[in-house]
Amino acid sequence: MEDSFDILLVNARHIKNVPGRKTDKKDSKWIAKLLLSGLLKGSFVPPKPTRELRDLTRYKRKVIEQVSAEKNRIQKILEDANIKISSVVSSTSGATATKIIDAMIAGEQDINELLKFRHRSIQSSIEDMVSALKGNLTAHHKFMLQTIKESINDKQNLLEKIDKQIENHLKKHELELDSELLQTIPGVGKDGVAYLLAEIGSNMEQFPDEKHLASWAGMSPGSNESAGKKKVVE
Repeated sequence: MEDSFDILLVNARHIKNVPGRKTDKKDSKWIAKLLLSGLLKGSFVPPKPTRELRDLTRYKRKVIEQVSAEKNRIQKILEDANIKISSVVSSTSGATATKIIDAMIAGEQDINELLKFRHRSIQSSIEDMVSALKGNLTAHHKFMLQTIKESINDKQNLLEKIDKQIENHLKKHELELDSELLQTIPGVGKDGVAYLLAEIGSNMEQFPDEKHLASWAGMSPGSNESAGKKKVVE
């Protein structure tokens, strides 16, 4: 449908009418008048494939945030049970911590048995680990931990599904070459490339120069004002 006519996405500040009695009918007449006079300048509207890729990458970021929140909940539940495992391991989602937590959920209470999961690369002493694992893990804590871990697994499966869809999208719209070229930029990986293509697309003709691109991306805050005076940047 959108291919049959041109769409202009205009900044509301640029079409603001004079103050007074405003109605939808008067506003529509005013906008039509500006359009006929050639006074409307459309903002960048990405093509449909780019917008679809944007939906995928933005949703992926939301799911990643949800996974991070769930991991924080695990630590909160352990803290509530007076188990300070986060003080003796680098990450509560690491291999050692995961095995210990799974064993606790399964009903293991013998600290000596739990210490068997301690990896030799862990710098914390056995005494510190014994002290950290002493707590009171109730049936409620176990239920919450199990439920949260299942939620994390579901979200991890969802992330894999989204990643496959992103890869298929890049192949379908012939963006693989652009993806490979962008990955040659230092510090830009596979995920970063997908985010870049999703937000700005692969066609740079809509941006007059790099300054316009940086401004559109919100990377040029324009802090050129001091003591109430604005400085002109050449």
